[in-house]
Amino acid sequence: QVQLVESGGGLVQPGGSLRLSCRASVRFFSIYAMAWYRQAPGKQRELVAGITSGSGSTNYADSVKGRFTMSRDNAKNTVYLQMNSLKPEDTAVYYCNADHPLSGTAYWGQGTQVTVSS
Repeated sequence: QVQLVESGGGLVQPGGSLRLSCRASVRFFSIYAMAWYRQAPGKQRELVAGITSGSGSTNYADSVKGRFTMSRDNAKNTVYLQMNSLKPEDTAVYYCNADHPLSGTAYWGQGTQVTVSS
């Protein structure tokens, strides 16, 4: 069983920055691919960024490329999402995701609210 706990959300003005964290309670964290998703009211959940196990290669949704950076610290069982130049359309609940490397089972955190508004 994997438990994921997100933190770092909040209210920020347009153009501001936030850093989200997701800590995983699991053995061998480094072998899990991780991702951040978000869901805005009335919209489907969408992939924001992903990071592989091992080398930690990243990929991003086109809407956040150049503004968001995902990273991982395997020693701390934690992934981060640095969000810069935030826009009102980034407002959503952000969820941390982990995929079991063998079974493919997806695990989710409880979500953290990000609101971008003046």
